[in-house]
Amino acid sequence: MNLLLSLSSDCTILIVQNESKMKIKTALFILLLLTSLHIIAQETPTISPSAVFTTVDGETSEAVTEFSGSAPLQAKFSANVANQGDWNAYYEWRFALEGEEKPYLIRYEQDTEATFTKAGSHRVVLYAIFTHDTDSVKYTEEYWADASPITVSISESKLEMPNAFSPNGDGINDIYKAKDGWQSLTEFKAYIFNRWGQKLFEWTNPADGWNGKFQGKDVKQGVYFCLVKAKGADGRTFNIKTDVNLLRGYNEDGGTKMGK
Repeated sequence: MNLLLSLSSDCTILIVQNESKMKIKTALFILLLLTSLHIIAQETPTISPSAVFTTVDGETSEAVTEFSGSAPLQAKFSANVANQGDWNAYYEWRFALEGEEKPYLIRYEQDTEATFTKAGSHRVVLYAIFTHDTDSVKYTEEYWADASPITVSISESKLEMPNAFSPNGDGINDIYKAKDGWQSLTEFKAYIFNRWGQKLFEWTNPADGWNGKFQGKDVKQGVYFCLVKAKGADGRTFNIKTDVNLLRGYNEDGGTKMGK
């Protein structure tokens, strides 16, 4: 009778009974050798870091490794580990501005989140170390010397306010708000006053604005005053003071009717 020793679905060793001890020892040696080779040949963990970004408008990107946007920019980072198996893992996300070696932020989760509020180019690298018994796989300085990090570009701040709007319900220029193209604002406060200095409205999101009402009622056509205080991701400050012409009877042809 023969004895079959199976290492895997594609590896079987045949040991014939009544053979010499030498042949048995040889078979055992081959068994140990193949077992060792099987361990060495097993797949090792890999990483493929990426991020999903959410803009100030609420739009979400696909998983990417490069992104440009306006602050504040939210991001969710994923290590995307493959073949981890029973390997132990250590993770370290490093966030740094381009040209600076020292990270301004370090996170230790496998997947993490961050909000970018400073203008400039940011580099995000994931240091990962996997260990299994005496074996280790490292994705550290040597790996990132050749690999490309995740890069995030935050634009310089910009803010302009209009001097007129026409809240007449036609869906065009009905809201007084920051001009399109504003970007990278980390702080924003705006106030509307009438000619007597009475505050009629205030808001803190540049995407929002004033609809020409006070206490639920339409205010009269006329000139009002807007004060804006804001700060950009690049440290720039905005102190804007401007008249606001409320043209309630304005039409698309550029003319006006009798205001209320």
